Amino acid sequence: MSKISWLDIRTAGDAKAAILQEAIHQRVEAVLAADPADLADLPPTVKKVLFPVGRPGPEEIAAVDVVIVDPRVHGAVETYALDHPDTEFGEFVEIVDAPTLEQACKAASSRSSSLLQFRDPTKIPLEIVIAAAAAATGSIITEAKDVAEAEIIFGVLEHGSDGVLLAPGKVGDITELRAAATERPPQLDLVELEVVRTEHVGMGERACVDTCTHFSEDEGILVGSHSKGMILCVSETHPLPYMPTRPFRVNAGAIHSYTLSKDARTNYLSELKSGSKVLAVDVKGQTRLVTVGRVKIESRPLISVTAKSASGVEVNLILQDDWHVRVLGPKGVVLNSTELKPGDKVLGYLPLEDRHVGYPIDEFCIER
Repeated sequence: MSKISWLDIRTAGDAKAAILQEAIHQRVEAVLAADPADLADLPPTVKKVLFPVGRPGPEEIAAVDVVIVDPRVHGAVETYALDHPDTEFGEFVEIVDAPTLEQACKAASSRSSSLLQFRDPTKIPLEIVIAAAAAATGSIITEAKDVAEAEIIFGVLEHGSDGVLLAPGKVGDITELRAAATERPPQLDLVELEVVRTEHVGMGERACVDTCTHFSEDEGILVGSHSKGMILCVSETHPLPYMPTRPFRVNAGAIHSYTLSKDARTNYLSELKSGSKVLAVDVKGQTRLVTVGRVKIESRPLISVTAKSASGVEVNLILQDDWHVRVLGPKGVVLNSTELKPGDKVLGYLPLEDRHVGYPIDEFCIER
């Protein structure tokens, strides 16, 4: 589900008209202003949110969809709700200490909309509000100073704030905010591949990709020697007799290999580093972006595994030649790479595009 994007035009200045046009084009859910006149020309698909400087009059309230009430300035929310039953009223809370944090928790738990501003950069108070309002049906809208902070807010406690209010610094910020609000890794159509041959190919460098997350037992990353075919390498979540599990790690393959990352781009295993993003994939093709904490590149014996799809596409993966390095088969079966033999089935993915510096491109390209 997409997150909610609110545009704050109170400080937009001369760029207001252009920013509003961008917001309408990007289909933001709401625009917030201090003057109802700034909201008058918005289409009905965009909520008109008024955050008045002083106490709003009946005409101002009637001209908008939502009124944000700051109890310190405007009085109790309930007073307005009783007098104007056809208008939605939200509550603004600036969180600066324990009492205002408690107020924010109450607002998030009871209001249809709560607009929160956190004075300090820590996200712990937001975590507390989200947890306190977990069963509530209203929307928590959190102010963000820029798109980078909005991305963090969307991910707090995994669930994140329901939405973000952003006062853009320039045209283009709202487009970036909408991308952050709607961005979801794709669902991939995995296929069964049949192993046709394996070969010990001698020494080379392989990469272990250590991430900042725990993989599940049926999850790993897709790796392949060519851009049009990859095999699902399992994480080290399954017990081994001679070493502890490392559920954050995928022993992924030789350093020349491709893996999938953000926006359908590929990266060589050799170019991943701390902070890089890779696509974690489970046996159902469900994906999520995970952050790389470290990549360990070491010289090891290597084994080449070649498999073929039912449509005839040949896929190659070169792995560390060791029994504890494994890939995933149909229904999450874990297969040791050194025991693979012709006829065995593994799970893979067949991208349609060729690649240029990792980006998908439609061009003539032969990989061998």
